[in-house]
Amino acid sequence: MKLSVVIPVYNEKATLEEIVRRVQATPIEKEIIIVDDGSTDGTNKLLENIAKPSSNSIRIIRHKTNKGKGAAIIRGLEEVKGDLTIIQDADLEYDPNDYKTLLELFKNDHVQVVYGSRNLKKNDRSSFAFYWGGRLLSWITNIIYGSNVTDEATGYKVFRTSLLKDLDLKSTGFDFCPEVTAKILRRKIKIFEVPISYNPRLWHEGKKIRWIDGLIAIWVLVKYRFQRF
Repeated sequence: MKLSVVIPVYNEKATLEEIVRRVQATPIEKEIIIVDDGSTDGTNKLLENIAKPSSNSIRIIRHKTNKGKGAAIIRGLEEVKGDLTIIQDADLEYDPNDYKTLLELFKNDHVQVVYGSRNLKKNDRSSFAFYWGGRLLSWITNIIYGSNVTDEATGYKVFRTSLLKDLDLKSTGFDFCPEVTAKILRRKIKIFEVPISYNPRLWHEGKKIRWIDGLIAIWVLVKYRFQRF
């Protein structure tokens, strides 16, 4: 199975080269699609150097202005050609060495979605509020959808590409995660989880998600639970 790696990027000049190197080093058949979401820190010039030696395996898409993480992902999905798709953040919080573990379950044709859970093994925490906010989102998800996920907000979500493209995703910001979770669970599709490593980035290091995004995530989970389709 070929893996499509979609990397949404917004002002990640400090870590972009390293994460691309790590993704490329994974011994998996893959394509890499980088969506520069209107970066203003010189990321666009850096991408020119990254793409030149790897033009066959890396595609670069650019937004002229910042539209949001969800918008970048949706744009990237228009280009994917792999059987499976994973979203890879451009910072170094998530380790591509976990790809093998994440993809293993897809040997079973009935598996449609696999989440990498930071809570199924011991990992560092970025902050008390961020950790428990994530656990709260998982708890709310399980209550209203009857699921059993341990890490709804994880950045490592892997999907069969045909399913992901069929979800008619609308979210343009960080609410991409709760929207995709909600729409999968509304279809009664089981979310499998495997343990992953996590190296949290701190606020002063450029972490972008804020407490308001947690409130928006709760609203999205509730909205799609009761919305008619």
